[in-house]
Amino acid sequence: MKKIKSLLFTTLFSLLLTQCSTTNKAINSTSNKFNKEGYTSLFNGKNLSGWKIPEGDNGHWKVLNGVIDYDALSEAKGNKSLFTEKQFRDYDLHLEWRFKKHSGLYPVPTILPNGDYARDTTGKIIFTMLPNADSGILMRGKDQVQVWCWPIGSGEIWGTRLNMELPSEERAKAVPKFHADNPVGQWNTYDINMRGDRVTVYLNNILVIENALMPGIPVTGSIGLQHHGGIDKKTGEYDGASSLIQFRNIWIKELN
Repeated sequence: MKKIKSLLFTTLFSLLLTQCSTTNKAINSTSNKFNKEGYTSLFNGKNLSGWKIPEGDNGHWKVLNGVIDYDALSEAKGNKSLFTEKQFRDYDLHLEWRFKKHSGLYPVPTILPNGDYARDTTGKIIFTMLPNADSGILMRGKDQVQVWCWPIGSGEIWGTRLNMELPSEERAKAVPKFHADNPVGQWNTYDINMRGDRVTVYLNNILVIENALMPGIPVTGSIGLQHHGGIDKKTGEYDGASSLIQFRNIWIKELN
């Protein structure tokens, strides 16, 4: 029996070492790739050095198992999102994100290709209760590239799509071309090009937003990981649009 236990322990320990070695090789491979291409890491995998934790957050933005982890419960009184300390102008941004789980059901409208909402015969917006979670990537501290579970897919540019003062073709550019999200619980990859007031977004290597306008966006600004939702005071449960999310492998390449 002792020999069996010893053999079992040795086998499990060997498997653990193999897994750690494989993970480290993958991390080193990613680092080498982006370093060669002129990117700089914005997250060291150990702590939130280089990021501005919201004052009064009380540990809700944290590093867990090498990723940035958030539970949508920041206790900060002001802006609850997490921002880089440094500000950036034009850049290519790479990051990976995943929702840990849905935060509940949410009344989701159907977004049409032109940016409008689908409506019934009386003109009312049609809503469907769907499992959801919600966050975003804040570009230069202002406009967001959407991260959510809506059927239209992540990448949508909220502020542009709903800006009725813009030409219809500009609003349509803010609507994702494809739903390219992986299922909740799986990692997704964003590659975002921000140049001037135009943004292009690849989600999981699929072009979803091409040269969309972000009118009035500042010339420079921080990159933000968006807080959204939290506990619904009426139900005591998570709001259906809460940012139960993780981030990793955040790299930036500043452009001239």
